[in-house]
Amino acid sequence: MKNLSLLICLVLFFSCTSKKKEVSQWRGENRTGIYDEPNLLTEWPENGPALRWEFEGVGNGYGSPVISDDKLFVNGEIDSLAYLMAFDMEGRMLWKTEFGTDWMKNFIGSRSAPTVVDDLVYVASSMGDIACIDTKTGEKKWGLNMIEKFKGKNTRFGYSQSLEIDGDLVYCAPGGDEENIVALDRFTGETKWTNKAFGEIPAYCSPIVLKFPTRHVLVTFSDNALFGLEAQTGELVWSHMQDTLCDIHGNTPIYENGCLYYVAGCGNGTVKLQISKDGSQITEVWRNMKLDNIMGGAVKIKDKIFASGHRKKQWKAIDTNSGEMVDSLKFGRGATIAANGLLYCYNEQGKVALVKTEPKMEIVSSFKVTKGTKEHFAQPVIHNGVLYIRHGNALLAYDIKTQG
Repeated sequence: MKNLSLLICLVLFFSCTSKKKEVSQWRGENRTGIYDEPNLLTEWPENGPALRWEFEGVGNGYGSPVISDDKLFVNGEIDSLAYLMAFDMEGRMLWKTEFGTDWMKNFIGSRSAPTVVDDLVYVASSMGDIACIDTKTGEKKWGLNMIEKFKGKNTRFGYSQSLEIDGDLVYCAPGGDEENIVALDRFTGETKWTNKAFGEIPAYCSPIVLKFPTRHVLVTFSDNALFGLEAQTGELVWSHMQDTLCDIHGNTPIYENGCLYYVAGCGNGTVKLQISKDGSQITEVWRNMKLDNIMGGAVKIKDKIFASGHRKKQWKAIDTNSGEMVDSLKFGRGATIAANGLLYCYNEQGKVALVKTEPKMEIVSSFKVTKGTKEHFAQPVIHNGVLYIRHGNALLAYDIKTQG
């Protein structure tokens, strides 16, 4: 009987402690822009993949959707208010929750993507409102405003950060002189730590957490600096200053095998940094000024970084070993994601291309997004064989899965 009780206790312990948090977020797993999806079409029909469903009415904005289990979440601005909307997988709206106000000066609308952890979703508006919302009911659990609470400083195009989660902490960048980067308890919104960093305004960057054996490091940009903070304490670990002031920095850095890559604009280019095994030091390995991108995202496939150029509007490839540009493709500029070694390029004219990367970049198929409003800035998302594209007020779902 005693042994049976011990066995039951052990089973209960491991069943409770081994459960992994389910996180759905900006640019997919680890924010890399790479979607691990089986059985996707390697060529599209002449007029593009079939449109499964469409929904017009998500409000103004440029934030991508995020899919978790059987729900899709997206932010949108309607009548100056910031809303989080939930949909089922057939495109039917389940609920809509207002959580603050949104940007109304230039490029009106939402900027960021939601972050979903289990049954809670975390959102940030372009006017600094942060909220935690129940995924099932749409009930707002807690909320605050970064400008009011932390004396934050907004940017010239509005806050554009998709919130990052590590354990029980959620991170935000108010951009204040003293409380520049902040960690909050994700269940209550209580402030756990703040750091003044460099006292600069935020840089539209959605951060990433790097996990090392002895510490986790939160990595993000401000106006003129890339820096790493100890994720649990907020202590500044290292920094990497930019050559040229550029407050945009809309791209989340990419981390792989001890190296951190970032693609920036305004004369800073693409950079490879080596990070020590404990995450405490960085060393610049190379810098290439030919690939500059401010917000379209970049992906790493094998030994190449792919993204579109900002000044010279074409897609480019950089060899991650040498730092040399090894390929280019004329397709304007825009957003980049990837799946199964193929690029999905969505340019600012509304064209979407499926692009093979070996031996050279080559467009396999393409189509044009004709529905929606305003600029084509939102980044595409792939989930369960469906390509999701948000174009302003419209949300579109395309079937890209092979049949049978």
